[in-house]
Amino acid sequence: MKTLKTTISAAFIGLLLAGSAYAAEVKSIAILTPEEGTDYGWNQQGVDAAKAAGEATGVKVTVAQGLGYGDVRPTMRELASDGASLLIAHASGYNTAAPEIGAEMSVPVAIVDTPNALKKGLVADYTLSGHTGAYLAGRLAAKMTRTKTVGIVVSGEPPSWNSQSAAFAQGVKAENPDVKIRYAVIGPAAYSDAAGGKRVTESVIAAGADIIFGQGNGSSFGMLQAVETTKAADGGKVMFIDVIGDKTPIDKGYLLSSVVWNITPVYVAMINDLKNDTFGTKSYSISLNDDSIKLLKTKQIPDTTWDEISKLRDDIISGVIKVEPIFDATQVRALMTDVAAPAAE
Repeated sequence: MKTLKTTISAAFIGLLLAGSAYAAEVKSIAILTPEEGTDYGWNQQGVDAAKAAGEATGVKVTVAQGLGYGDVRPTMRELASDGASLLIAHASGYNTAAPEIGAEMSVPVAIVDTPNALKKGLVADYTLSGHTGAYLAGRLAAKMTRTKTVGIVVSGEPPSWNSQSAAFAQGVKAENPDVKIRYAVIGPAAYSDAAGGKRVTESVIAAGADIIFGQGNGSSFGMLQAVETTKAADGGKVMFIDVIGDKTPIDKGYLLSSVVWNITPVYVAMINDLKNDTFGTKSYSISLNDDSIKLLKTKQIPDTTWDEISKLRDDIISGVIKVEPIFDATQVRALMTDVAAPAAE
């Protein structure tokens, strides 16, 4: 009986050790971004979050940045061959290639904007939505517009952009239904088109907007340039509300706010799910509750206005105000006063 008990105990300890060994196998991850991680936005927040998550979990992080929007399969194969335990494909344009390479190389991948693609152990999706922060940005814009016209300029219509555009519009209308909303799309995937961002933003300002809510990665620099160099219809300054990152270090006095995302908790959760064999079984989110979504306070916002926005934030967290995400582009456009689609190429 003693021998049997000893054998069972040894087997149980072996299972525990096996579990520990599985966790120890998550030694490195890699993140792939289409643009350089210096855009104070989508790419930089992704790179910075991956590094922070790696430090928090003791995992090495490899950054492959500036890869563009073409075929990234060779880079993914190389990273997988180098031993990455997870490939974070940080661009909607990588959604097809990443699962293919993941299956081919037997390495887990994380993709965006494809919530129905979950596959246990292989594919996780992190279609993040900053809609609650965008709603607050809409309330802020409606409070501060002088011309009673605001604009939304987007570099495409992926789900994450759509949810923020819709919530921004809802926030504007909740604050003041008389404020007009001009909505313009630079192109179907014009994420890095700074020249297009400048041109389209100038047209929205010409249509009366004195506050621009811009979503664009690299193209946002063109939007910001347009804001800095173009006067509003009343002859005054045009202000810019950014998304995901914080452009304060390069601001020349035109940044009103930003819907800032902190993606670190998402990547930490992914790493832990890998270790716990639950990767690919759940979706990930960010929220106002833990400040993984927050609205940026700048000196351009009066303290009394910020106090009002902070109260609205509390009301969203408590459930007094409900903001549901809208991911469909058609529904988003229906919320706008005026829609300017990209010109046919």
